[in-house]
Amino acid sequence: MKRRSSTTISRPPRSSPEPDGDGPGLADWSDWTPLGKSLPFTPASLAETLDGGQAFRWKRGTDDCWEGLFDDLIVRIRLDSDGRLNLRLPTALDGDAARDKTARYFGIGLDWGHLVDALPWRSDPHLRRAIGAFPGLRILRQPIEETLLGFLCSATKRIIQIRQMCALLALRAGTEILSGVHRLPTFSEIANLGSHALEDCLLGFRARYILGTARFLADRPGWLQETAALPYAEAKDRLMQLPGVGEKVADCVLLFGAGKLEAFPVDTWISQTLSRRYALDGFSHRQLATFGRIHFGPSAGLAQQFLFSWERRLGGESNGDPSGRESPRGQGTAGPADPSGRMQPGG
Repeated sequence: MKRRSSTTISRPPRSSPEPDGDGPGLADWSDWTPLGKSLPFTPASLAETLDGGQAFRWKRGTDDCWEGLFDDLIVRIRLDSDGRLNLRLPTALDGDAARDKTARYFGIGLDWGHLVDALPWRSDPHLRRAIGAFPGLRILRQPIEETLLGFLCSATKRIIQIRQMCALLALRAGTEILSGVHRLPTFSEIANLGSHALEDCLLGFRARYILGTARFLADRPGWLQETAALPYAEAKDRLMQLPGVGEKVADCVLLFGAGKLEAFPVDTWISQTLSRRYALDGFSHRQLATFGRIHFGPSAGLAQQFLFSWERRLGGESNGDPSGRESPRGQGTAGPADPSGRMQPGG
């Protein structure tokens, strides 16, 4: 493997503002415009989509506005009165390419209503309940490199801690896309960092896996994109060659970063819900993932996200043990009992 120079990044003073601050000033943003037609969100399902463990660079602002960073963009999103997405971009980044990239990120153009309706909710009462609680929930289509980096940070960490690690990586190693706003570093950029610089981003033992993966990918340009284009099983096997990537991380990367809806990540929440609601106690993670792909079908990953969201937000309440859940970060409330009553064609 090629030897690389080591770059050390200085630690910002303790009085520094939170990484990435509030973004550009309000006067520097475009007007609000519709992002495109798609299955409507509710405030709860938008919150769960953006801050429910798929992506780690979103934060809620005022007036139910969300600000997020992905690729080389910072965007603001809010819902109109019909639950449709409206978009604002910094004027310096505004343009058709940025809007198209954001539309792809949110899956505008996919028929989410059809995908949800094709899930086995008619014969699965718990899935039916989960879908009813989060109408409009969907799978984001993130840049695969950023998705891999985020989930390499995720081992034994809560969502808020993963967000902090990603923010520090961006601040200390990522390219500045606007004044005070940094994108996540590429793996090629990470490959040139020293291990101490990564440890300063609160990565702990994850630093060695991230650095090892970065050096592997820096020596193989295009490898990750080639992997994403492969069939699911082959792509998963390839991803698991990377340091720190097991079955769960590989499935998360393929679901949230490659659009492979058949991927069925099994984490603590999914293991818990399959044990409690489907009587699969004692099954291994691999057995649970196989069950998920067979039972829920070609869009098993979408079903997984509904189950994950319901268990994390509402599962403790249904078992009389809210202390066992992570603190809510949205307004998850139960929705209509019959998903077919709110199905609308996606655009």
